[in-house]
Amino acid sequence: MKTQDQFRFSTGVIGYPVLFILIIWIVFWFEVRFGFDFKYLGIYPKTLSGLKGLIFSPFIHGDIEHLYHNTVPLFVLSTALFYFYRAISWKIIFYGILLSGFLTWCIGRPAYHIGASGLIYVLMSFTLFKGIFAKHFRLIALSLLIVFLYGSMIWYVFPVKSGISWEGHLSGLLVGLFFAIIFKKSIAKPKRYAWEQDDYNEDDDPFLRHFDADGNFIETIEEPEPVAEEQTKKSRIKITYHFKKDKET
Repeated sequence: MKTQDQFRFSTGVIGYPVLFILIIWIVFWFEVRFGFDFKYLGIYPKTLSGLKGLIFSPFIHGDIEHLYHNTVPLFVLSTALFYFYRAISWKIIFYGILLSGFLTWCIGRPAYHIGASGLIYVLMSFTLFKGIFAKHFRLIALSLLIVFLYGSMIWYVFPVKSGISWEGHLSGLLVGLFFAIIFKKSIAKPKRYAWEQDDYNEDDDPFLRHFDADGNFIETIEEPEPVAEEQTKKSRIKITYHFKKDKET
């Protein structure tokens, strides 16, 4: 791996998610250390003052358990976003926070809605549905992984547990699906990095032959035409060399 590519990978894919998580932990530490309560900066539906939560609510959490449960999925999903969809990653995060927050403001109960769970549902929904719509084998594999890891999150878009902003979860799920639809054809397929290059010939793999150069699925593939026996015999030309030893004078 080249040093420049390695730096970009560590900064873009790992660095930004770590920085975002570090900020929300610092905000929580600041509240505990100095006795502040930033819940009033959350989203309060259908009030003008509650609109400030569209920006601040993802950085505010009620307790350490709330913060911990949001930290792991936020890191995993944002890392996947920056790795596979780097070109639009910031758009997904920025507009995802605003749109999911605004939708929560429209449909939410009269209470302060805080936490990064709305953004988490945006990332989960977008990653899941984008892989399905793209029909790219690596993105489909990512979608299946998301289902395996966070498929149970779908239940929390319904009011199954008190004290949880199911409205924020539902808003994030819908916004992520919306992003997957509008970016269906405009997103470039994930590129192969330097460390992914090898001497493996994908044409020899019967599974990978069902995908074109851009990773699109091909239902029917053309089998190579059989080589004629005479042509095969001609291609097998045997050359024999005879060396004659010079006589001594």
